[in-house]
Amino acid sequence: MHLTPLDWVIVVASLGVSFVPAIVLARRAGRNITEFFAAGRQAPWWLIGISLVATTFSTDTPNLVTNLVRDGGVAENWVWWSFLLTGMATVFFFARLWRRSGVLTDLEFYELRYAGRAASFVRGFRAIYLGLFFNCWIIATVNLALVKIAGILFGWPRAETLAICVAVPIVFAATAGLWGVMVTDMIQFCITMTSAFAAAYFAIHAPGVGGLHGLVTQVARTHPVTLSILPNFADPKTALAIFVIPLTVLWWSVWYPGAEPGGGSYVAQRMLAARTESDALFGTFAFQVMHYALRPWPWIVVALASTIVYPSLHDIQLRFPNVAASLIGNDIAYPAMLVFLPAGFAGFMVAGIFAAYRSTIETHLNWGTSYLVHDFYQRFIRPGSSQRELVFAGRLVTVLLMGVGVALTLALDNAKNAFNLLLSIGAGTGLIYLLRWFWWRINAWSEVSAMGASFVVSLAFLAAAKLGHAVDSVDTLLITIAVTTIVWLAVTFLTPPVDAGVLAAFYRLVRPAGPGWARVRRRSGLPASPDSLSLALLGWVLGLASVYGALFAAGAFIYGRPDEGALWSAIAVVAIAGLLAIGRRLWKPVADGRPGAAGRLSSTGSNELEEPEGAV
Repeated sequence: MHLTPLDWVIVVASLGVSFVPAIVLARRAGRNITEFFAAGRQAPWWLIGISLVATTFSTDTPNLVTNLVRDGGVAENWVWWSFLLTGMATVFFFARLWRRSGVLTDLEFYELRYAGRAASFVRGFRAIYLGLFFNCWIIATVNLALVKIAGILFGWPRAETLAICVAVPIVFAATAGLWGVMVTDMIQFCITMTSAFAAAYFAIHAPGVGGLHGLVTQVARTHPVTLSILPNFADPKTALAIFVIPLTVLWWSVWYPGAEPGGGSYVAQRMLAARTESDALFGTFAFQVMHYALRPWPWIVVALASTIVYPSLHDIQLRFPNVAASLIGNDIAYPAMLVFLPAGFAGFMVAGIFAAYRSTIETHLNWGTSYLVHDFYQRFIRPGSSQRELVFAGRLVTVLLMGVGVALTLALDNAKNAFNLLLSIGAGTGLIYLLRWFWWRINAWSEVSAMGASFVVSLAFLAAAKLGHAVDSVDTLLITIAVTTIVWLAVTFLTPPVDAGVLAAFYRLVRPAGPGWARVRRRSGLPASPDSLSLALLGWVLGLASVYGALFAAGAFIYGRPDEGALWSAIAVVAIAGLLAIGRRLWKPVADGRPGAAGRLSSTGSNELEEPEGAV
């Protein structure tokens, strides 16, 4: 890609604008770790939603979508579209519970929900396991995508790309804290979405594509299955892998950052930073809408166009001979299509790519650092640390995390393989993260055993593959889920339950609904939860219908099927109307079981409930 002076002006200007939040908010972030890691618990819902969708819009995401489309068609996106079931469950079942807990990080939850050495162990274990190893692996996959894009667009080698690009997110994440990350995300999301739509527009006007009609006509003629939103059920094995398993098993059983059953990682971080329970709920709902209904189609259009321009990997290799052969894969077709952007738009795309990279990296650096500093360093090494010391430690750990992530980047070569490995490592643990809120019998050892089992089984399959005894990915996933589930259920019933006083205190604070806490309520004389599981279930179903309806409607209109598009649009509209109809009962915060109480936590992190003005 040749960048003109206009392109470079756009790149520099976008970078300069995004520096403003870091400069303005650096002093505020340095006050204490609540400001640094939780934005002072004052984040509004709209900023939470935009920040989350910007975080998940990374450099590797369009590459992954392109890889999926070129491998198995549009329908293969069900491997991540299925996670909408998880996301909507977080919105309607868990968002308010997280906000009521009042913890600073989701790992602090363990010593609120469990007790004794087991609770401390699982908190410290996950701080290292997720904050360091798992988090740095994700950082490496994002770095890999940037390396591939830079290799295609500029011919930069891997080491040079990393040396040039990693410094900026380190400075931002270490200086401005979560406030700076979130405000910068808002700016960067506008840039990245605009550039994504521009990439789609110029991709369909690339040589040989023939516009949107020509794209659909050519793909339908040469590879008709590629366009289908549903898999080819005549091929049961493929349909099982990309559609049936994701919708029936994957969404509730697998832990993956951004799509955790019950919420967790940086999603929980945003909910904990919300001003109120309603802000937590609305923010996560806005995230689901933008993540699944707004973003996918620009990437899919580019991916489909790439099948015409670069029918095979050999065509990409011929077009970009300077790119290392080890980096050539279907995921690299997305950046390969960006060379058709004209002056001005090329600069905007480069700015968008870097913005997407930064938003994801900065969130992962802040999130991982919160675990290592708050849940490990402060909890186990220096309990009496001052706020100033903790903020300094956070900034130092931010730099170290990026260093580890850069080192791991050298071990990766394919975004889809990394995605599948992360899914496998978290397989089988998801059900615990759903049940621990609604079933008193779950204990800390349930979680430790689940994590250990899934990790060991995943490594065993990986080692077998290295030795030439690879197991099918679907079988690997199902076996891992089955073994992990058996292990943690056995451990749950073989170990003693959590102390009754701890369970009662947790219920009194969080007030989860459902029969799973009936025994605790009865023994402690506590009132029933003010929440309604049946109402939450209705909201979940309507939320799914509204987002899936919008997603499929957009696809139908792009394919030139207006009648089908109108039908899906009607489904989405009816679902939204249903949400509005039950919204007052579903979304109004409650406190102590009295309708109308605010259910807010103070900005200092106190668990005391505040009454709104005029509350009766």
